[in-house]
Amino acid sequence: MGPGVVAHLVRLGVLSSTSGHASVVSINLFVALLCACIVLGHLLEENRWVNESITALIIGLCTGVVILLTTKGKSSHILVFSEDLFFIYLLPPIIFNAGFQVKKKRFFRNFMTITLFGAVGTMISFFTISIGAIAIFSRMNIGTLEVGDFLAIGAIFSATDSVCTLQVLNQDETPLLYSLVFGEGVVNDATSVVLFNALQHFDLNKIDVAVVLKFLGNFCYLFLSSTFLGVFAGLLSAYIIKKLYIGRHSTDREVALMMLMAYLSYMLAELSDLSGILTVFFCGIVMSHYTWHNVTESSRVTTKHAFATLSFIAETFLFLYVGMDALDIEKWKFASDSPGKSIGISSILLGLVLVGRAAFVFPLSFLSNLTKKADFEKITWRQQIVIWWAGLMRGAVSIALAYNKFTRSGHTQLHGNAIMITSTITVVLFSTMVFGMMTKPLIQFLLPASSHTVTSEPSSPKSLHSPLLASMQGSDLETASHSHIVRPSSLRMLLSKPTHTVHYYWRKFDDALMRPMFGGRGFVPFSPGSPTEQSIHWGR
Repeated sequence: MGPGVVAHLVRLGVLSSTSGHASVVSINLFVALLCACIVLGHLLEENRWVNESITALIIGLCTGVVILLTTKGKSSHILVFSEDLFFIYLLPPIIFNAGFQVKKKRFFRNFMTITLFGAVGTMISFFTISIGAIAIFSRMNIGTLEVGDFLAIGAIFSATDSVCTLQVLNQDETPLLYSLVFGEGVVNDATSVVLFNALQHFDLNKIDVAVVLKFLGNFCYLFLSSTFLGVFAGLLSAYIIKKLYIGRHSTDREVALMMLMAYLSYMLAELSDLSGILTVFFCGIVMSHYTWHNVTESSRVTTKHAFATLSFIAETFLFLYVGMDALDIEKWKFASDSPGKSIGISSILLGLVLVGRAAFVFPLSFLSNLTKKADFEKITWRQQIVIWWAGLMRGAVSIALAYNKFTRSGHTQLHGNAIMITSTITVVLFSTMVFGMMTKPLIQFLLPASSHTVTSEPSSPKSLHSPLLASMQGSDLETASHSHIVRPSSLRMLLSKPTHTVHYYWRKFDDALMRPMFGGRGFVPFSPGSPTEQSIHWGR
């Protein structure tokens, strides 16, 4: 690491010391801890109670204790939290990889339910938590907190932890639950961030119907604009790579262009005050559907594993830091004169999170079921319980928003702000470790048959080598995979009324217009070493 990079990291607040040598030592220690998380995570792979997130949290807590002892109580972490570090460097690869690897067919089949949970559900949770916080905390005399602070608390604790959900749920074992909980989590995070940012510029003294309608209209604009920007960036990358076919000269350029276009879409969204989370997520979906099929076979393997690796490192980094920051002595020192009150506030917040999520999961599941005729498409009572439980985890987004609201550069000297920061950390630790540890056993108890379910979604970039499927293209391929997961009666219904499905119309539009223009399976021009070479070989 050169001195210029170190200086840049110091300016961002990433490094805790202005000394170049001390900064390098800090980075080395943190990288060593990341390696330890990976090794222990591998050893605990078969454990149904502990996942990578919990492993990183525990290692972070233990490291924080060691640092506290060696520094005689002055510090508990190697690095200092920075919102720029989180929102600019760590979050984009996590969300992009989630969109890139998601099983698109199932995701869009449940898109209306996902949007209902992610947008409407988040608003219900926000109002529930905010009203509860105003009603309870305003009587507890916890510091100089105003109504705007309590509304911010509602937005902070409405953000579920989609990162931990990725590790707790398995989209092969529980595809419906994964698509619902994870898809909701992405929309939920975006909604929470938009809500939080809107509240910072919201005049609470002038609330009327016009202001509320303007607020809702602004939210819809942000949602649609962010989605459009992500789709546009994904289609642009597909068009460029298809027309120029960069891979015939250099596969490195293909991979680099995909990475940079995805990151550029996120940064443009943030620069335009849109939701970068939504933008980069839909950019990942579009790239996996078009761009990924336009690159060479070696680039496909490289991009799949490169995106997954970057996401994995970012996730581990986040939870490792959260574990260390949980023991930050400065924030606990300002809240130490009332430890009972801190525990009480944390318990109340946790209770509000439980109530806030239940307030929309069960009613909205009921409404969603009313729109579905087939029984296998409806969300069962046991699945609703799992959805409610799996979304209780709070993580890095909540901590980042809490730091944004209640600290400056990760520090605070106000009693009320310190209590809110420590309470947020307590809720994140408790929810991630307890709820996260209990999610897999809960699924095995409530849905025992799901552990034996085998699904296949070859349209996802995860299916790299499949000779049987390589000779199929387009709708034939998806029909073959669909036959493994749909009941015979449902399949007969689908075949008898194919024109009534949204997927049918989308497939016709995709085959007629989108794939000839932007590439994808079946429309890549043949060239030695091109993605079509292998499919032609299998077709012979």
